[in-house]
Amino acid sequence: MKTMKTITMTVNGHTEQLTIPTNRTLLNVLREELELTGAKPGCEAGECGACTVLVNDRPVNSCMILAVEMDGARITTIEGLSGPDGLDEMQQAFIDHFALQCGYCTPGMILMGKALLAQNPQPTEEEVKEFISGNLCRCTGYENIVRAIMAVAAQAGRCAG
Repeated sequence: MKTMKTITMTVNGHTEQLTIPTNRTLLNVLREELELTGAKPGCEAGECGACTVLVNDRPVNSCMILAVEMDGARITTIEGLSGPDGLDEMQQAFIDHFALQCGYCTPGMILMGKALLAQNPQPTEEEVKEFISGNLCRCTGYENIVRAIMAVAAQAGRCAG
């Protein structure tokens, strides 16, 4: 017999009330219950970062968190970044800097870039590399990913000055 629990969380600005089994991961609930498939199942052991989402503005591996722990949380997935005016600046930078190939890691990398710049608006290249080190990419070699994040930081620096 499955133990069920009702939770309420805000996902991409929308309040969601769900009754879910207590053993379901956030990744599975996002993908299967809410049909938000941007977070990807990769290693499902918290090692690859393909499932990265932001929980209360902090990056987490959604494969490692039970969804019932998210009661009251604010969650942002890659689907929540773009708006009526188009793509988020980080999404656009990944396109402009050719920072994606197969795209499997891209949602997690973009969200990691957003989280980093929220904490540190003017990181060094080394700080970017360190921050995204928990997200694996098998296609790009990381160079263009770092360039894209640095470009957004530079753009923000120009706007702030």
